[in-house]
Amino acid sequence: MPLSRYDVRTSIAVSDIEKAVAFYEGRLGLEVLQTGPSADIIGGSRVYASGGGPALNVYQSATAGKTDATLATWYVDDIDQIVDELASSGVEFVRYDQFECDARGICPRAGGGRIAWFQDPDGNTFAIEADI
Repeated sequence: MPLSRYDVRTSIAVSDIEKAVAFYEGRLGLEVLQTGPSADIIGGSRVYASGGGPALNVYQSATAGKTDATLATWYVDDIDQIVDELASSGVEFVRYDQFECDARGICPRAGGGRIAWFQDPDGNTFAIEADI
């Protein structure tokens, strides 16, 4: 049975669900669809909406922040506006030495377009990309 017929969500491990809630809801403005336990932690997980449906599972775990890879990317129409709005809510954008970024942290993307990266309180990396 092919998995391509089913929705997929990104799951993000965090070390402190309350800090994560402040970031994902307060700074990113994501809407909570559901709360639940994470292992034996009552209220230790959230399902957030993005793009019209469930998109991101955030759960408290000892494995939080163990990768440097980008875990999820939002594809946006106006990267300048989104970066400005997120920066005004306290999101800090990451700059990597191998990329030439503008003052806000927006870099040219391989193959065209632009990209900007940010991290949650556990160092989980996310990106925002636009084709122009």
